[in-house]
Amino acid sequence: MVRSRSRLGLKTAASRYVHRARLISLTFRRRCTLSPSCLPPVRCIQSGEAWLFLFAVILSAALLFTSVFFIIMFSDLECDYLNPIDLCNKLNQFVLPEMIAHAFMTACFLLTFQVIAFLLNAPLLAYNVNKVVNRNHMFDATEIFRTLGQHKKESFVKLGFYLVFFFYALYRMILALVSEDSA
Repeated sequence: MVRSRSRLGLKTAASRYVHRARLISLTFRRRCTLSPSCLPPVRCIQSGEAWLFLFAVILSAALLFTSVFFIIMFSDLECDYLNPIDLCNKLNQFVLPEMIAHAFMTACFLLTFQVIAFLLNAPLLAYNVNKVVNRNHMFDATEIFRTLGQHKKESFVKLGFYLVFFFYALYRMILALVSEDSA
């Protein structure tokens, strides 16, 4: 009889611990479930201006990296780590996409009536269009050593422009998000 009581006592003690563990896990689950009523409201970007400048930040960062890539490649040619034919083959595949991306971004600013952003981008767009019209936008392997200084200077100017415009677009994006949040 004593043995049966001790076994019964163990069963009830074990069942009590299991019952307590279930209660604790249920309580924990109730506290940790994420229901929409207890979450703070999530605000989406609803302003077209904020989306436009977010796109401009991403695109200007990509153009910034391509400009750095051009400078590195010109430096490699200058130090004789790369031959002119390989350099021209590598860089010519990025010239037109860079110009098209910049033209698309400038057209977006024009279509959305962002006058200041459009006027900031218009001189570089005009320069790129002039190069394409005169058919001297591609790099020529036979003339690259003669014009290397000019190409490096152009790449540094583009790097500076894209860097300034990156921070301008970032500022305008933050300004659009803050004005949207306060409205």
